[in-house]
Amino acid sequence: MRARPATGRNSRARVFRVALPCLVLMALSGTAATAQTVTPDLFSSTRASQVTSPDSPLRRTAAEANDPLNNPKLQDNDKNRPALSRIGQIPKYGLPAANGAADTGYDSLNRKRKKPKYYPGQARPKPPVGPGSPPPPIASNTRLRLSIPPSESAHKTPIPPAMAGTVVGQPSRKRLRIDDDPFGAVGDYAGSFLIKSAVEFSGGYDTNPGRLAAAQAKPFYVIAPEFLAVSDWERHALVADLRGSFTGYGSNLTPNADGTPLSAPLDIDRPNFIGHVDGRLDVSRDTRLGAQGRLFVSTDNPGSPNVQAGLARYPIYTTVGGTLGVDQSFNRLQVSAGATVDRTDYTNSKLTDGTSSTNDDRNFTQYGGVGRVSYDLRPGLKPFVEVQGDSRVHDLRLDRAGFARDSNGGYVKGGTSFEFSRLLTGEIGVGYAARDYADPRLNRLEGLLVSSSLVWTATPLTTAKFYSDTTITETTLPGTSGVLTHIYTAEVDHDFRRWLTAIGKFTWGDLDYQGNPRRDKIYTLLGEAIYKMNRNLWLRGTLRRDWLDSNLPGNSTVSTVVMLGVRVQN
Repeated sequence: MRARPATGRNSRARVFRVALPCLVLMALSGTAATAQTVTPDLFSSTRASQVTSPDSPLRRTAAEANDPLNNPKLQDNDKNRPALSRIGQIPKYGLPAANGAADTGYDSLNRKRKKPKYYPGQARPKPPVGPGSPPPPIASNTRLRLSIPPSESAHKTPIPPAMAGTVVGQPSRKRLRIDDDPFGAVGDYAGSFLIKSAVEFSGGYDTNPGRLAAAQAKPFYVIAPEFLAVSDWERHALVADLRGSFTGYGSNLTPNADGTPLSAPLDIDRPNFIGHVDGRLDVSRDTRLGAQGRLFVSTDNPGSPNVQAGLARYPIYTTVGGTLGVDQSFNRLQVSAGATVDRTDYTNSKLTDGTSSTNDDRNFTQYGGVGRVSYDLRPGLKPFVEVQGDSRVHDLRLDRAGFARDSNGGYVKGGTSFEFSRLLTGEIGVGYAARDYADPRLNRLEGLLVSSSLVWTATPLTTAKFYSDTTITETTLPGTSGVLTHIYTAEVDHDFRRWLTAIGKFTWGDLDYQGNPRRDKIYTLLGEAIYKMNRNLWLRGTLRRDWLDSNLPGNSTVSTVVMLGVRVQN
């Protein structure tokens, strides 16, 4: 048998020759050898696990891989294995990498995420307001609520889940608008018009109804109907507001014992009516045409020097007029202009001796125009400038004293309307008013004009109001140009309950008879309580004190009025 080469020895020699240099290099390099951690995902076929660096923080350690809580396979194999004890183990703080990753939400890799699923009819959440965006505005048809009323936090009777809206998957119930006046009239619809009507019956006692220096007290009654119709159209508008009253006394005043005439009529019954119909035609978004028709019926005020001595009853006068105008908006600039015409007529005066006297010299027609420019400077602040001019033409050129009463006049004023967080709203204006007469013996009537209307919502239950107005009225006093009247009113309303309201009001003013030494000051202090039984029936109680302080002796008067009434409305 022939001998063969030892192949095994040669193979071992070749392996040794290859391994020897490697061992020499490793010894010379001085680098410590480290063992690779063997984990279940080391030999995974997925590409991500093969290319992930062993130093990556996303790589799980051996302890985490062998933890039954993180390895479902170990959980299945050792279902009966008792839970590991945490006693003596070092706690781990912080969150591991990629903790909280979900299938929905933002993904930096722009991968498609799953959208959340909702029950049928379930309300979808609204996207949050982005940075820099203003908060959503408060709806104009809802009342601002400054605090939560006690009725919402008090214990209430349990209701079914379907009514409470707590059933899963139930469509959300639409909240009803908060009622601004829960005891106000609801009204009825006639076509596209909302109609509200009311009538108030009152009775009381007045210690000086004729405003005489020697007071005579009388009981009285008042009947006051009201009518309001408002259109409910998407465009254009039409509003009719009619309010009237009649004040009657049980008997006439007693004449003076010496036979001298009273400064007030014997019959002091007085009617009063004020009504207007306003219409608006929306030609375009920025152009609107407006019109108004008005009617005013009244008498001279008790205690006024215009009241003739020896009258049997007050003469009634009526003022009928109208306005036609246009409003044009240029972005935030608004320009308004209108033409006005008014006609005033007096009935004849009936005297106590059975005769009558004419009042044709007091009848006149007034023609005028008014213009207004306003600018929306910022939300809630709108300054304006207003100019008005008119001409009064009397039926008779000369009045009963021989003076020519035709005149030209007007006013100019500037101010602003404002709305500060709906707590303080209103308008205030200051200007100058003047009137020149055809008769050179009558001096110019002029003075400061103040006009304001402010409403301050101090609390949800308390509201403070302030009003002021300036008017120029005609007079029959010889040599007197007219009467410049300034009236100021401060009012506070407080709701003890939704159905119980108390009102306190104080009014003061001054009457300047220019061309005459007479100066009058008036003061009124009023307290009122309203008990609202329901939407259709109110009870009202009023206590009022009136003062007329004149610089001429014998013209100052004082009166106290007590009145109780019931209001029926729909």
